[in-house]
Amino acid sequence: MGRAGRKPLLLFIPVILSSLALSKAAVYTSTPEVRVPENKPAKLSCSYSGFDSPRVEWKFVQGDTTSLVCFDSKITASYKDRVTFSQSGITFHSVTRKDNGMYTCMVSEDGGKQYGEVSIQLIVLVPPSKPTISIPSSATIGKRAVLTCSEPDGSPPSEYDWFKDGILMPLEPKSNRAFSNSSYTLDHKTGQLIFDPVSSFDTGEYTCQAQNGVGTAVKSEPVHMDAVELNVGAIVAAVFVTAFLLGVLIFGIWFAYRRGYFDRTKKGTSSKKVIYSQPAARSEGEFRQTSSFLV
Repeated sequence: MGRAGRKPLLLFIPVILSSLALSKAAVYTSTPEVRVPENKPAKLSCSYSGFDSPRVEWKFVQGDTTSLVCFDSKITASYKDRVTFSQSGITFHSVTRKDNGMYTCMVSEDGGKQYGEVSIQLIVLVPPSKPTISIPSSATIGKRAVLTCSEPDGSPPSEYDWFKDGILMPLEPKSNRAFSNSSYTLDHKTGQLIFDPVSSFDTGEYTCQAQNGVGTAVKSEPVHMDAVELNVGAIVAAVFVTAFLLGVLIFGIWFAYRRGYFDRTKKGTSSKKVIYSQPAARSEGEFRQTSSFLV
């Protein structure tokens, strides 16, 4: 009975060993993130083991767009002139900022017995360009004012600093005596500077600076913003003038109506009625008297 019970166990051992062998297949990389300056070559490494007849594919994901770089161990047509395939990965001859994104190396075996993948982030290093800023020339004290700063070229994306009259603005205004009377929020990633509310201390010259660790930081042109009081007198005067003109218009219409101008206009423009009456029939005698014939 003991030997009989060992037979199924001995038969089961190869199955376990086979499962272990299948689980040994792996795909890995030594560089999960690759940073390369623009217009330089870049190598994306992909190693694998445990595959008898590996089939390698590479896909590229950028936002919502996915494209195939390599299919069945061959570079696709759109990348053929720029990328070289090898058993250890793919190599870009020269990268551009459009190559920024996530690349996935996928290794499979015929029949679907083995599969593995690994992803590599490619960051093409591009220095920032000169930022574009939007600053109101004047902002009303007590109201909200939004200043924006951005630049499209930096890779990785730039972060932004703001300067007022040449002084770096801190993230928390109360931490610096020069800005303790201001009330603002500053977002280094989006480049927004929001005054809420604007105070008289916010008048000044503002400059934005973009930097991403590549090359040197770049500043925008300075723009002056005035913090002004709400002109209540001008608003009241404008309301008064508008009300006066409206009153004059209403009086003019009423006066014209009382004078009968609208009634005369109606009579003058109404169409005249034309009454047509058919001549009464004449007797034969009357016809003779009023008619003559030439023989």
